[in-house]
Amino acid sequence: MNAVRDPQRYQLSFTAGALYLPGAPIAAGLYLRLHDWTQVREELRVDNLLQARTGATATRWSRELVQRLETLTADEVALLADATSDELAQLMWAATCRRYALIAEFAEEVLRDRFLLMQTELAHEHFDAFVNGKTLWHEELTELEPATYRKLRSNLFKMLREGGLITEDGTIIPTVLSVRVREQLARRTPSDVRFFPTREPA
Repeated sequence: MNAVRDPQRYQLSFTAGALYLPGAPIAAGLYLRLHDWTQVREELRVDNLLQARTGATATRWSRELVQRLETLTADEVALLADATSDELAQLMWAATCRRYALIAEFAEEVLRDRFLLMQTELAHEHFDAFVNGKTLWHEELTELEPATYRKLRSNLFKMLREGGLITEDGTIIPTVLSVRVREQLARRTPSDVRFFPTREPA
Protein backbone atom coordinates (compact mmCIF):
# COMPACT_ATOMS: atom_id res chain seq x y z
CA MET A 1 0.00 0.00 0.00
CA ASN A 2 2.77 2.44 0.91
CA ALA A 3 4.63 1.71 -2.32
CA VAL A 4 1.51 2.53 -4.31
CA ARG A 5 0.93 5.82 -2.50
CA ASP A 6 4.49 7.05 -2.66
CA PRO A 7 7.35 4.73 -3.63
CA GLN A 8 10.01 7.43 -3.37
CA ARG A 9 11.65 8.09 -0.04
CA TYR A 10 12.86 11.63 0.50
CA GLN A 11 16.58 12.25 0.19
CA LEU A 12 17.51 13.98 3.44
CA SER A 13 21.24 14.72 3.23
CA PHE A 14 21.07 18.52 3.07
CA THR A 15 22.36 19.05 6.61
CA ALA A 16 25.28 21.33 5.66
CA GLY A 17 26.76 23.45 2.91
CA ALA A 18 23.74 25.62 2.03
CA LEU A 19 23.62 26.62 -1.68
CA TYR A 20 27.36 26.42 -2.43
CA LEU A 21 27.22 29.74 -4.26
CA PRO A 22 30.99 30.42 -4.28
CA GLY A 23 31.86 26.90 -5.44
CA ALA A 24 29.16 26.35 -8.06
CA PRO A 25 30.74 28.49 -10.83
CA ILE A 26 34.10 26.83 -10.14
CA ALA A 27 32.55 23.39 -10.53
CA ALA A 28 30.66 24.48 -13.64
CA GLY A 29 33.86 25.77 -15.20
CA LEU A 30 35.60 22.48 -14.45
CA TYR A 31 32.76 20.55 -16.07
CA LEU A 32 32.92 22.65 -19.23
CA ARG A 33 36.59 21.63 -19.45
CA LEU A 34 36.39 18.01 -18.28
CA HIS A 35 32.84 16.96 -19.28
CA ASP A 36 32.90 14.42 -16.45
CA TRP A 37 31.20 15.03 -13.10
CA THR A 38 33.28 12.35 -11.37
CA GLN A 39 36.46 14.16 -12.34
CA VAL A 40 34.95 17.47 -11.28
CA ARG A 41 34.15 16.05 -7.85
CA GLU A 42 37.69 14.73 -7.48
CA GLU A 43 39.30 18.03 -8.42
CA LEU A 44 37.04 19.90 -6.02
CA ARG A 45 38.00 17.49 -3.26
CA VAL A 46 41.72 17.02 -3.92
CA ASP A 47 42.44 20.71 -4.47
CA ASN A 48 40.00 21.75 -1.73
CA LEU A 49 38.41 24.24 -4.11
CA LEU A 50 35.41 24.63 -1.78
CA GLN A 51 37.77 25.66 1.04
CA ALA A 52 36.63 23.05 3.53
CA ARG A 53 38.39 22.84 6.88
CA THR A 54 38.85 19.07 6.84
CA GLY A 55 39.29 16.36 4.26
CA ALA A 56 36.05 14.71 5.28
CA THR A 57 34.15 17.97 4.83
CA ALA A 58 35.79 18.54 1.45
CA THR A 59 34.63 15.09 0.35
CA ARG A 60 31.08 15.65 1.58
CA TRP A 61 30.75 19.15 0.10
CA SER A 62 32.19 18.10 -3.26
CA ARG A 63 29.80 15.17 -3.50
CA GLU A 64 26.83 17.27 -2.45
CA LEU A 65 27.55 20.11 -4.89
CA VAL A 66 28.10 17.76 -7.83
CA GLN A 67 24.89 15.86 -7.09
CA ARG A 68 22.97 19.11 -7.36
CA LEU A 69 24.79 20.28 -10.49
CA GLU A 70 24.08 16.96 -12.18
CA THR A 71 20.40 17.94 -12.21
CA LEU A 72 21.18 20.87 -14.53
CA THR A 73 21.13 20.70 -18.31
CA ALA A 74 24.24 21.43 -20.36
CA ASP A 75 22.84 24.87 -21.19
CA GLU A 76 22.19 25.59 -17.51
CA VAL A 77 25.72 24.56 -16.53
CA ALA A 78 27.11 26.89 -19.20
CA LEU A 79 24.89 29.68 -17.88
CA LEU A 80 26.01 28.95 -14.33
CA ALA A 81 29.65 29.48 -15.30
CA ASP A 82 28.74 32.94 -16.63
CA ALA A 83 25.94 33.87 -14.23
CA THR A 84 25.31 37.10 -12.37
CA SER A 85 24.97 36.77 -8.60
CA ASP A 86 21.16 36.71 -8.86
CA GLU A 87 21.23 34.13 -11.66
CA LEU A 88 23.66 32.00 -9.67
CA ALA A 89 21.34 31.98 -6.66
CA GLN A 90 18.31 31.21 -8.82
CA LEU A 91 19.98 28.33 -10.64
CA MET A 92 21.36 26.80 -7.46
CA TRP A 93 17.99 27.01 -5.74
CA ALA A 94 16.41 25.27 -8.75
CA ALA A 95 19.15 22.62 -8.69
CA THR A 96 18.59 22.06 -4.98
CA CYS A 97 14.86 21.64 -5.52
CA ARG A 98 15.48 19.13 -8.31
CA ARG A 99 17.84 17.16 -6.07
CA TYR A 100 15.59 17.18 -3.01
CA ALA A 101 11.89 16.48 -3.47
CA LEU A 102 11.15 17.60 0.10
CA ILE A 103 12.62 21.04 -0.61
CA ALA A 104 10.87 21.23 -3.99
CA GLU A 105 7.51 20.48 -2.43
CA PHE A 106 8.10 22.98 0.38
CA ALA A 107 9.09 25.62 -2.17
CA GLU A 108 5.96 25.06 -4.26
CA GLU A 109 3.41 24.26 -1.59
CA VAL A 110 4.51 26.69 1.13
CA LEU A 111 6.95 29.36 -0.08
CA ARG A 112 5.25 30.11 -3.40
CA ASP A 113 1.71 29.59 -2.11
CA ARG A 114 2.20 31.92 0.84
CA PHE A 115 3.61 34.56 -1.50
CA LEU A 116 0.68 34.24 -3.90
CA LEU A 117 -1.74 34.51 -0.98
CA MET A 118 0.11 37.65 0.17
CA GLN A 119 1.21 35.99 3.40
CA THR A 120 4.66 37.53 3.60
CA GLU A 121 6.19 35.65 6.54
CA LEU A 122 7.96 32.29 6.35
CA ALA A 123 8.90 30.77 9.71
CA HIS A 124 10.12 27.48 11.16
CA GLU A 125 6.57 26.68 12.24
CA HIS A 126 5.48 26.63 8.60
CA PHE A 127 8.14 24.03 7.82
CA ASP A 128 7.14 22.00 10.88
CA ALA A 129 3.49 21.97 9.79
CA PHE A 130 4.51 21.05 6.24
CA VAL A 131 6.62 18.11 7.44
CA ASN A 132 3.88 16.92 9.78
CA GLY A 133 1.55 16.81 6.81
CA LYS A 134 4.00 14.63 4.87
CA THR A 135 4.63 12.02 7.54
CA LEU A 136 1.58 9.94 6.58
CA TRP A 137 3.23 9.07 3.24
CA HIS A 138 6.88 9.40 4.29
CA GLU A 139 7.75 7.28 7.29
CA GLU A 140 11.40 8.33 6.96
CA LEU A 141 10.46 11.74 8.33
CA THR A 142 9.28 10.19 11.59
CA GLU A 143 12.59 8.33 11.90
CA LEU A 144 14.70 11.49 12.01
CA GLU A 145 16.56 12.23 15.22
CA PRO A 146 15.50 15.59 16.68
CA ALA A 147 19.01 17.03 16.22
CA THR A 148 19.09 15.93 12.56
CA TYR A 149 15.66 17.41 11.95
CA ARG A 150 16.77 20.74 13.42
CA LYS A 151 19.86 20.71 11.17
CA LEU A 152 17.73 20.05 8.08
CA ARG A 153 15.36 22.85 8.97
CA SER A 154 18.14 25.26 9.86
CA ASN A 155 20.05 24.58 6.65
CA LEU A 156 16.92 24.91 4.53
CA PHE A 157 16.27 28.37 5.94
CA LYS A 158 19.94 29.23 5.43
CA MET A 159 19.54 28.26 1.77
CA LEU A 160 16.40 30.39 1.50
CA ARG A 161 18.32 33.39 2.83
CA GLU A 162 21.38 32.73 0.64
CA GLY A 163 19.11 32.41 -2.37
CA GLY A 164 17.54 35.80 -1.71
CA LEU A 165 14.16 34.20 -1.16
CA ILE A 166 13.63 35.43 2.41
CA THR A 167 15.16 38.11 4.61
CA GLU A 168 16.97 37.45 7.87
CA ASP A 169 13.69 37.90 9.76
CA GLY A 170 11.77 35.55 7.46
CA THR A 171 10.00 37.98 5.16
CA ILE A 172 9.47 36.49 1.69
CA ILE A 173 11.31 38.39 -1.05
CA PRO A 174 9.63 38.37 -4.48
CA THR A 175 11.90 36.75 -7.05
CA VAL A 176 12.64 38.59 -10.28
CA LEU A 177 13.92 35.87 -12.58
CA SER A 178 16.43 36.90 -15.22
CA VAL A 179 15.37 36.35 -18.82
CA ARG A 180 18.09 33.72 -19.23
CA VAL A 181 17.13 31.76 -16.12
CA ARG A 182 13.40 31.98 -16.81
CA GLU A 183 13.98 30.60 -20.29
CA GLN A 184 15.85 27.60 -18.89
CA LEU A 185 13.37 26.86 -16.08
CA ALA A 186 10.40 27.09 -18.46
CA ARG A 187 11.81 24.31 -20.64
CA ARG A 188 10.80 21.76 -18.01
CA THR A 189 7.28 20.42 -17.59
CA PRO A 190 5.99 21.52 -15.20
CA SER A 191 8.07 24.69 -15.23
CA ASP A 192 10.57 25.07 -12.39
CA VAL A 193 9.37 28.64 -11.99
CA ARG A 194 7.04 27.00 -9.45
CA PHE A 195 9.90 26.86 -6.94
CA PHE A 196 10.06 30.65 -6.61
CA PRO A 197 7.97 33.35 -4.92
CA THR A 198 6.89 35.07 -8.12
CA ARG A 199 3.63 35.77 -9.93
CA GLU A 200 5.11 34.60 -13.21
CA PRO A 201 3.16 31.58 -14.47
CA ALA A 202 4.67 28.21 -13.66
